[in-house]
Amino acid sequence: MNAPAKTPPIPAAMRMPRNRQVDSRELFRGGNEVVIAHKGEEYRLRITRQNKLILTK
Repeated sequence: MNAPAKTPPIPAAMRMPRNRQVDSRELFRGGNEVVIAHKGEEYRLRITRQNKLILTK
């Protein structure tokens, strides 16, 4: 009886999806707020006067 052939393990870099990075200048395109639709809900991502990001529902 033959042992089943072993397949080599998949490297971790290939198993895990990489997070997509988006530059905020591209996302906001000169504005200070974007609306994000997620599962039928709207969220607002905005840049504050202190240049921080706030996400609200």
